[in-house]
Amino acid sequence: MADTLAQALAVLRADGAMMVMIDVAMDVAGFIAQLRSERFTLPVIACGINASADQAVSAIRAGARDYVPLPPERDLIAAAIASVVPATPSVIISDDPLLARTISFALSMATSRVPVLICGERGTGKELLARNIHDASGCSGSFEVVDCAGASTDVVASELFGHEEGAFPGAIARRIGRFEKAGKGTLLLRNVDMLPPGLQADLARALRMGVIRRMGAHQAFPLDARMIVSTTTSLTDRVAAGTFRADLLARFELVQLRLPALRTRGQDIIRLAKYHLELIARAEGRSALVLSDSATAALLRHDWPGNVRELQDLMHRAVLLASGDQIRPADLVLTDGRQLAPTENRGESGLPEVESLVGRTVEEVERELILQTLERCHGNRTSASSILGISVRTMRNKLKTFIEAGIAVSPAA
Repeated sequence: MADTLAQALAVLRADGAMMVMIDVAMDVAGFIAQLRSERFTLPVIACGINASADQAVSAIRAGARDYVPLPPERDLIAAAIASVVPATPSVIISDDPLLARTISFALSMATSRVPVLICGERGTGKELLARNIHDASGCSGSFEVVDCAGASTDVVASELFGHEEGAFPGAIARRIGRFEKAGKGTLLLRNVDMLPPGLQADLARALRMGVIRRMGAHQAFPLDARMIVSTTTSLTDRVAAGTFRADLLARFELVQLRLPALRTRGQDIIRLAKYHLELIARAEGRSALVLSDSATAALLRHDWPGNVRELQDLMHRAVLLASGDQIRPADLVLTDGRQLAPTENRGESGLPEVESLVGRTVEEVERELILQTLERCHGNRTSASSILGISVRTMRNKLKTFIEAGIAVSPAA
């Protein structure tokens, strides 16, 4: 809470924040301009009591993300905050053995102070795993996040190291960086592969020397925070391409964690869908919803390029679209409104067409189903057997017979 813009800026410089809510009666445009000049990158929501439409529009034009009338309705303000501050669930839901091994190894390293590298496709839960490592560490400091993608070198540098008054035009006061704010906690660098070259050198030096220095400062401070970095690309390939420092990669190679894509995790897709379905329905004030069998099949058929994050968003849309107490395939739509999976062709009897199966033996159909499912799971035997509803031993025995018959089988993941 702050009564003046100056007080608000002082709080931000010292402690930071995830977002700002500002009264439209204040100088919203001037405040946002000051945030930009001091390289703050947090969202701003305007609010006000009986504010005119012109005031609300002016705030939006000045750079505010949204406007909320006061006193706020609970659902309205919750929606406004959710639109600018990403949700940060704390539970990892999975029965996938590969992911279980990764989590077990990660938590076994939680109490150490060595840097950790987390790799995986976008939306696989890299930040969630980093938070779990921090929570299990028992450290007294906070968990801080800096995203290296989509921001200039100066903005990222100010976020990481902070700055002194006069360090650059617009720096009218000292600002504490995320390294200092984390204390003895954890600093997560998201998309570390996008860290600008100059900052790569600064970070490598800080890790080597064990100290940090605010921009424009002479005094150095101990680097107490534990480093976790995440990437969606191969840092080894980045080093080979000359866009990432080899000495910095060497700092992160001791503990590397790779999160599997959702499409390889079998029944985890349904477990996660049901989990998010329950949470979202409750938040939206809906009664309990269940997945129909056809919706479950559609979820398992989808390739999930956006992984868990895509699934969460899909279930949110499904809750909003559902008209009954069940989620049906028609409720599962992508961001552009297209249905998740095409509706199966059905005959007059209402049963799926089987023309493509006529003339083939059950053995042939079973073999093709197993091979295609395995290919969809990128060779992961456990995930494929989970989707098919058979044991891993049965899966391996069948694959052995296929190989002995000279049939190509996807290599094990």
